[in-house]
Amino acid sequence: MNDLFDVNEAALESKKALRVKELVSLIKRYQKSYYDGEGEISDAEFDRLWDELKSLDPENEILKKIGADSGNFAKLRHVMPMGSQEKAASPEQFLAWAEKHVYKEYLVEFKLDGASLELQYEHGTLVHAVTRGDGTVGDDITVNAKKMQGVLSVLVDSDFNVLDYTGGVRGEVIMTHQVHAERFSDKANCRNAANGLMKRKDGDGCEYLKLITYDAWSATDTQPFSDEEEKIKWLKKIGFNVCPLFIAKNPQEVIDYRARIMEERAGIEYDIDGLVIKERKINYEDAARNRPDRQIAFKFSLEEAVSTLRDVEWSINGGTYTPVAVFDEVALNGTVVQRASLANPDTMRSLGVKIGCKVVVVKRGEIIPKIESVIHEREDSESPVKIPEKCECCGTPLVDEGSRLFCPNKSCEKRILHQIMKWNSVVDIRDLGETLLNQLFKSGRVKSISDLYSLTVEDLTPFFLNEESIANEKKSLGAQKVIKSIQSKRELPLSVFVAGFDIEGIGETTVEKLVSAGFNTLEKLFAMTEDECAKIYGFAETMAKIAVEGLAENREEMLFLSKNIIKIRQADGGILSGKSFCFTGELFAMKRAEAEALVKENGGTCKSGVTKDLSYLVTNDTESGSSKNIKAVKFGIPVIDEKQFLKLIGR
Repeated sequence: MNDLFDVNEAALESKKALRVKELVSLIKRYQKSYYDGEGEISDAEFDRLWDELKSLDPENEILKKIGADSGNFAKLRHVMPMGSQEKAASPEQFLAWAEKHVYKEYLVEFKLDGASLELQYEHGTLVHAVTRGDGTVGDDITVNAKKMQGVLSVLVDSDFNVLDYTGGVRGEVIMTHQVHAERFSDKANCRNAANGLMKRKDGDGCEYLKLITYDAWSATDTQPFSDEEEKIKWLKKIGFNVCPLFIAKNPQEVIDYRARIMEERAGIEYDIDGLVIKERKINYEDAARNRPDRQIAFKFSLEEAVSTLRDVEWSINGGTYTPVAVFDEVALNGTVVQRASLANPDTMRSLGVKIGCKVVVVKRGEIIPKIESVIHEREDSESPVKIPEKCECCGTPLVDEGSRLFCPNKSCEKRILHQIMKWNSVVDIRDLGETLLNQLFKSGRVKSISDLYSLTVEDLTPFFLNEESIANEKKSLGAQKVIKSIQSKRELPLSVFVAGFDIEGIGETTVEKLVSAGFNTLEKLFAMTEDECAKIYGFAETMAKIAVEGLAENREEMLFLSKNIIKIRQADGGILSGKSFCFTGELFAMKRAEAEALVKENGGTCKSGVTKDLSYLVTNDTESGSSKNIKAVKFGIPVIDEKQFLKLIGR
């Protein structure tokens, strides 16, 4: 049976090849629509396709090409290369690039979200205007370009003498937000509108477009500038529109500047979708490449926003206090958020969070947003975050271990009630609701997990019937139902049993990792050391410490339950022992919860995502280009369908 599900390299390669072919086709299609002036998808969506292809086939030829222009105009070669830039989508990616590109200064410009155009001059007179095309040859739209704002027909100095300049000037054709709103609101966005107008045969509407320049390249041996800053100053001096230039001393200043511009870009008259980072020195050899290495586009993202921190609240989960940032509302991935977890005191302190500071909020594929970084613009107006010192329930001084802030009092009523609630949820005693549990706890009848199993119908009846009904000896069907539900949970897998004790961060999946590592009995878990635990995949020193201490703290009740009340189902054995599964997409024969239950019944474990140690990804859409499928292919993990899964367990 195992042979059937060994990694089939040929099958995986076939799936990969099909996806690569599909991506190439899509990229070609969207490149053509873009260069024809009718872009079908956003830059962010196009980037995701590009990145996926790059991860699957980094040497694919299309990644080395720029694109293609329309067939409406005569073709001309460029004076200066018009390649594409490498890009970073996050501070982490930018820092990785910066580690390999250490400059004394980082020159930072806006990355304009428009259409590229090269103006070609001979002895100071405009002779051609050429679109980007394939990076070497583009469309000659000179007649249209001369109608645009910011396109100079003749280059003159301050004394109005014609400059003897022969070469190219590169810029971006943009449409301002105001023009788009007033005249071209039927177009999806400013970029699409600008791209469509500049390539009209009749040139109608080009007068509403604007050229902003950022590069120049003399065709002679002599350049009128010595570095990138002088280049921008030269362009501005002779009358071209230019972007602001920011000079950063180190990569962190670049990151901080990006955060500031992300916050301010709504007020900029045109669209920008990131920053371009260069060194001061002009590297002509590097600039001539299809994808220059010495500069990078540091992109903005719909998954990031900048806001002002107004408060830090403390969420109490059992005995653990978690800091939560409260900030001005921002839009992330189509949702409005104003709260994000700060994880723990150490994370909060390392970020340097203060009330009144600016925060970069991210939501990269995550459901819950988080604070990625902090910007201090006016520290005199900021105030420190107050960290709680005592438990709000029992008054015990809180322990600040850095990685967590918690009440150490095991007898704290808030901790006890939370643990009972957690057990009820994990074990899934469906008929025992939170309201009833709260009532039982307040009455003193239930003060531990073990107390649940000593409850009787008589104990519960007063919570369901009034005194008159009880006096008339009426039976409570509700009480009977709850008792039956509780008593049905007397046999549990080890992972469920341990997870029910509300040890911070130690859920069912986490315990399954311990079981897979050989700690498959309660006794072995009690004997486990922090060093042994820390070596297990998915654990580290902090998590290992919490797990070992949590097991020790709950040892007495765990032993009492396991010896007197709960039968722990053997975790080892079974045909899926040592194997892990991740289910994604729709299943036909059963619900996902049922499939996961089957895995556990047969000794296997379930995961919510694709990791390197996953045994199988189960999906009925095995050809899908989903992120989970892509990761599975990347890690060499077999992707099987529902029928294959059922065959694996003998069904």
